[in-house]
Amino acid sequence: MEVAHDMSSEETTNEMIEESTSPMADDALELSADQVADVTASAVAAPAAPSVPYTYMPTATVETLPQWKPIPARQRRLLGVMMEKAKTTPDAYPLSLAGLVTGANQKSNRYPLMNLTPEQVEDELTVLRRLGAAAEIQGSGRVPKYRHYGHTWLGVKGAEAAVMIELLLRGHQTAGDLRGRASRFEPIADLPALQTILSSLMERKLVIALTPPGRGQLFTHSLYMPEELEALRGKITLPADEEDEQSGAAGSKTPRVSLAAELSAARDEIVELKAEIARLQAKLEHLDG
Repeated sequence: MEVAHDMSSEETTNEMIEESTSPMADDALELSADQVADVTASAVAAPAAPSVPYTYMPTATVETLPQWKPIPARQRRLLGVMMEKAKTTPDAYPLSLAGLVTGANQKSNRYPLMNLTPEQVEDELTVLRRLGAAAEIQGSGRVPKYRHYGHTWLGVKGAEAAVMIELLLRGHQTAGDLRGRASRFEPIADLPALQTILSSLMERKLVIALTPPGRGQLFTHSLYMPEELEALRGKITLPADEEDEQSGAAGSKTPRVSLAAELSAARDEIVELKAEIARLQAKLEHLDG
């Protein structure tokens, strides 16, 4: 039985060998080789695909470009407060909801004065977060904190950011006022240096001039809602044919803010001075103690 099995296997093997060496099989192999040769010749003869020159693509994307847009007064105040506190009190930043309420309702360095509730602040923060200008941070404690993305959202940094913070917190100001106030964040050497900063911001439509060039020219940010900006322009008056003493240009007009705006600004300055006096008195008492 074992021999028969071996013989049967051998016969089967011989049959397979014969089939593989038959003329029909050879023709099939030769035909396949011809086909391969034709394909190879066609590939060699085909023209090469044109090379595409390398083009440099900048790394900036839509997400990294400024995304700012006009926003209501409360949102401007909260964005300004977060940007301010990040510079002046970094140990207390990001801010809690209570810290944001306090900063928004602060009596000094603010115009106009506000009296926002925690609920109102939360509602405005929701919008700022949706716009990509702020975010909620879950820190080690249970109290949520809030941070800004103002530099990216506005596309500013350094002294430009300092100027935008002051405009967000106080509104329209002269170049002299802006230089003095923004210098608490970043050093600004002189008025020509500030003018360079303002020119850059104006080119990017972040800042506008409310009045013509000259003594007391007023600047403000461009984040006002359209109706707010229209109302603000209505508060600015220009005396006719008053000569500008600073530039000496004949026929130029000196801007003047309405009496109500002047009184409001004066009250704000008084509050700020009183707060500064109180801080100095506290330091003196601490030293005496």
